[in-house]
Amino acid sequence: MNLSDMTALHSLTVVIPTLNAAGTLPATLASLHGGAHEILVVDGGSTDDTVDIARIAGAGVASSERGRGIQLQAGGEASSSDWLLFLHADTRLDEGWRSAAGVFMAGPANRARAAVFGFSLDDPSPQARRMERLVNWRSRTLGLPYGDQGLAMAADVYQRSGGYQPIPLMEDLELVQRLHRHGRVVQAPAAVQVSARRWQRLGGWRSSW
Repeated sequence: MNLSDMTALHSLTVVIPTLNAAGTLPATLASLHGGAHEILVVDGGSTDDTVDIARIAGAGVASSERGRGIQLQAGGEASSSDWLLFLHADTRLDEGWRSAAGVFMAGPANRARAAVFGFSLDDPSPQARRMERLVNWRSRTLGLPYGDQGLAMAADVYQRSGGYQPIPLMEDLELVQRLHRHGRVVQAPAAVQVSARRWQRLGGWRSSW
């Protein structure tokens, strides 16, 4: 079952916080093509072409104070869909995400769960492969994914958990820890590819820490 098959039963909003994301946003939006009822870009004051790129691609655009936690919170509050997927502006979903999302939304037990995608980096180095294995182990075994992996859940689960908080750092981890009180956070059988720029700039272990 794919997401198209679920159209009559469920609606999905993808929320993407942005700040000067013109270099990565086109690929992120392209990876979502045909897989969501609504794409909402919440911009924190970009001075590049981010907002124009989003509008040309057909995404809705909202303005917010700067800060990813603040922007994610604003996007979650603006959506009226049954399901939410929060996605970073430099994260690209693979072709299998639509089917994985449809199967997850169709599962009755998943009404109390959240899902993330597998993690990969757009870097061919052996160091990147080691980091991918570490991140995916942490996600599957400890239930502690990174925000880069996307985060999907039913809207009522998001609301019961309290949603994203307007904090300056680790807003994704803080929400995941609260989500575990309401139900499991599971890894879906699909992957995302993440820009390796931050991991390369800071070093993999430092980024992970």
